[in-house]
Amino acid sequence: MLKPDKLLIVANPTAGGYDRTVLEAVRAGLEKAGYHVTLHLTSQAGEMGEICSAPTFDAGTLVIAGGDGSVNNALAGLQAQLNTPKLAIIPCGTANVLAHELKLPKKPHKIIEMLTAGQTIPLHAGLANGHPFVLMASSGFDAEVVHAIPLALKRRLGKLAYVVTALKLAFTRKPVDLEAEVDGEIYRGKLIVATNSRFYGGPFCVAPNESVSRAGLHLLVLENDDVLSVIRFALALISNRMHKTKGVRVIPFERARLHSTQAAAVQIDCSGSDRRRPFWRDAC
Repeated sequence: MLKPDKLLIVANPTAGGYDRTVLEAVRAGLEKAGYHVTLHLTSQAGEMGEICSAPTFDAGTLVIAGGDGSVNNALAGLQAQLNTPKLAIIPCGTANVLAHELKLPKKPHKIIEMLTAGQTIPLHAGLANGHPFVLMASSGFDAEVVHAIPLALKRRLGKLAYVVTALKLAFTRKPVDLEAEVDGEIYRGKLIVATNSRFYGGPFCVAPNESVSRAGLHLLVLENDDVLSVIRFALALISNRMHKTKGVRVIPFERARLHSTQAAAVQIDCSGSDRRRPFWRDAC
């Protein structure tokens, strides 16, 4: 049984923006407000999900201090719980797309105010072969970058590591033909994104009518991913015009299936995943 006054902070110390002093300040402020606070630092991959899926989990509020991948791991773990806690996030990752979507605070006193206020909003998620994604699941060039980026480079350069890795791949990779089936209609492209968020890669808007707090998904289909197209799409992304760009289709959907003629990289919430995963909509 969940304990309303118990608050568990689970932090990923390898996240790009991790700051122990912020977490200690938040813990001290919450304890002063009367909460029983536990701070746990993960030490290995997958630990976030294991903590959230444990039969002994009893925190009324779960605070994830990490990036989008950490939040995804927590959501996957919480699927095992009959009763789910309130979820809060302290942004500590590289892109922090969800933090941009929800306009989450980063300063300790603002985080404490958010947590003690107790106000909540619904959080909807999609499912990719049963695995939740709160932001996006995609296949194509962006997923290949997520798979190829060295962790050491990501820690050293932050967001710039994605650019460096993308430039290296752009001239050496072999494109994969993808098909998305939605309501019996086939959409073909080189990069396909199922998005649950209006933002992508940080503060860049790709689906203005989307929101993680509302049910529904949008499919982005990019027809080409040659070097010139990638540059054009990148410029459209940073100017928040991706959804209006030639060669990009945006389709609202509830259920979609992804097909490819060969193994294709897939990423879920900025983390590398399996190959040839179908995407479909479900509430989580």
